Amino acid sequence: MPQYQAPRGTLDVLPEDQPWWDYVRATAERLCREFRYSAIETPMFEDASLFLRTVGAATDIVSKEMYLFEDRGQQQLALRPEGTAPVCRAYLEHGMQNLPQPVRLWYWMPNFRYDRPQAGRYREHHQFGAEAIGDDDPAIDAEIIEFLLRLYEDLGLTGLTVHLNSIGDPVCRPAYLDALRAYYAGKLDQVCPDCRVRYEHNPLRLLDCKEERCQPVIAGAPAFTDHLCDACAEHFARLKGYLDAVGITYHPNPRLVRGLDYYTRTVFEVQPPEEGGQSSIGGGGRYDGLIEQLGGKHTPGVGFGTGIERIVINLKRQEVVLPDANGLGVYVACQSEVARLVGYKLASDLRRDGISTVVGSGARSLKAQMRHAGHLGACYVAIIGDREIADQMVSLKDLRDGSQSTVPLAKVGSHVAS
Repeated sequence: MPQYQAPRGTLDVLPEDQPWWDYVRATAERLCREFRYSAIETPMFEDASLFLRTVGAATDIVSKEMYLFEDRGQQQLALRPEGTAPVCRAYLEHGMQNLPQPVRLWYWMPNFRYDRPQAGRYREHHQFGAEAIGDDDPAIDAEIIEFLLRLYEDLGLTGLTVHLNSIGDPVCRPAYLDALRAYYAGKLDQVCPDCRVRYEHNPLRLLDCKEERCQPVIAGAPAFTDHLCDACAEHFARLKGYLDAVGITYHPNPRLVRGLDYYTRTVFEVQPPEEGGQSSIGGGGRYDGLIEQLGGKHTPGVGFGTGIERIVINLKRQEVVLPDANGLGVYVACQSEVARLVGYKLASDLRRDGISTVVGSGARSLKAQMRHAGHLGACYVAIIGDREIADQMVSLKDLRDGSQSTVPLAKVGSHVAS
């Protein structure tokens, strides 16, 4: 028989790692309540044209990384590579434009990209994201950035840098693209083959290349902020004013773009102390034309996404200590088969009282059951033998301080909870 393994680029989240994921999700959900964002879930696969139309045919996501398949009805579908386009599709499909704007939504979802696997970057990766749809006020951009930074701060991550830029809109972007093409025209022999293709089909993507040989050329490229129209420049200045007002430090990065074509104006990334674009743990931006691309009327929007795997890697790297989780309350150690019946009933009662409880199984000796209780991190061991059954009592050992007492069988729950 073959020895099966998880597919390349996927990750088994084992029991010892689940507390990290639970910690991130619990923190994220609490902040969603504080910022008043409502949960949404979208299908794991969508009509492929949803991404072809919005993400951009010349992006790496569409040209190299999407998982495409045809179902039995000959419909071309794609596993979801990112979360914003499906949320905007749902916004339109379910008439959310008729709700008070902006509509604030959050999601926790797996996404799929046929990417080169590396630390924190998997072909199936999980993302927490938030979208605020229906308002072009730069205060909403600031809110989204503050939301993401609060997540990292509340998780205990430190040393993070916010990279911030504006990439204009359809009014000012054409002039910038002309300047970018002119700059790259004499340097195509210095860049990677993919960038030569990008130069012809989607020059803005030149600035998003991660190839080492292209970085010196990118560093000298024209700054987008020098080519903004008055409206975009004002929007960007007001955004920075809001960030300054709440004490958010940011690094202006005039050559930052995001790997999705639907972004307009604000774009941002958050990077940990490790340098390099591949180390980014989250980011986002404004997408004021995306809803129109899907057939709706002009509807501005802004959002962020952050990878859970990368967050967990950085939590461990920075040696963040998880808050005390609810450990095992009681381990019921039974010394006979009759005692096991009594112990099983006790465990059922304790669980109904909200106390986590495990009953020792098999023919383990009392000594072996005590070792097992310690391994599971139990606070108490309730020992039941023939004498305890006769007296309707339990020998209750506190593994935290080693003390032992005799407690009436009916009072174990109240004793443990006190």
